[in-house]
Amino acid sequence: MYIGGAQKRPDAPYVRPVVSSSGHVAGQVSEGNRKDIRNAVEAAHKAAPGWGKRAAHNRAQIVYYIAENLELRRDEVAGRIAAMTGCSLHEAKEEVDLSIQRLFHWGAYADKYGGTVQETTLYGCTVKVHEPVGVLGIACPDSFPLLGFVSLFAPAVVRGNTMVIIPSEKYPLSATDLYQVFDTSDLPGGVVNIVTGSRDHLTKYLVEHQNVEAMWYFGSAEGSKFVESVSRVNVKRTWVNYGSERNWKNNDQGQGHEFLLHATESKNIWIPMGEIFAN
Repeated sequence: MYIGGAQKRPDAPYVRPVVSSSGHVAGQVSEGNRKDIRNAVEAAHKAAPGWGKRAAHNRAQIVYYIAENLELRRDEVAGRIAAMTGCSLHEAKEEVDLSIQRLFHWGAYADKYGGTVQETTLYGCTVKVHEPVGVLGIACPDSFPLLGFVSLFAPAVVRGNTMVIIPSEKYPLSATDLYQVFDTSDLPGGVVNIVTGSRDHLTKYLVEHQNVEAMWYFGSAEGSKFVESVSRVNVKRTWVNYGSERNWKNNDQGQGHEFLLHATESKNIWIPMGEIFAN
């Protein structure tokens, strides 16, 4: 577990084996439960005020730093992806390279999606401000375990959100390899909290949590339906895929404008103006 900027022991003494496509055990991760989710949400809420008020330039620099540190471990991370998923080393390196490019892409958006000034029918104007949603729950897909993880957490982070993120259920080691990357990239503790385990099991606790403002779920059609159904109780924003596979390598599907829409909420301020007289 990665909670509050540090590796934490899970509440329950259970582990989940990560089995490669060849049937070999590539590693083990902790099996998260309700208490781990609760601790992660508390850490995210503690970090939210400070992270949301940070200068956009500073958030961008931290995301750039994460990308640079990931690039330093390119061969190690690619080797882990190849061992887990059974893809070729070339394909694994391509996934790492795309993840690095995506971090740089979203880092550039830290100070470029703050809002707009809009005309009104009356004399005046309306200022639309894009604000962070708050604490997000994110459940990652199994396909492209590193690229999918990065594509979801990066736009949320640059727009000032904090999160509890569930990595790929089948191949979570790509996310756990990022623990040290986060530690050495000046990312404040609690901004990104990672809880490993069963995606649907942990998603249930995130959706039911009253202090999680939104839930992004990329899993099965049944899980998507559950997320939307339960979120009606606490009026939680949702973004689900209903089991549809997304091509994370494609720029439109992996880094499109919809990511910014779901990572922000709009506040409109009407500024009325009276008659202007020249002195």
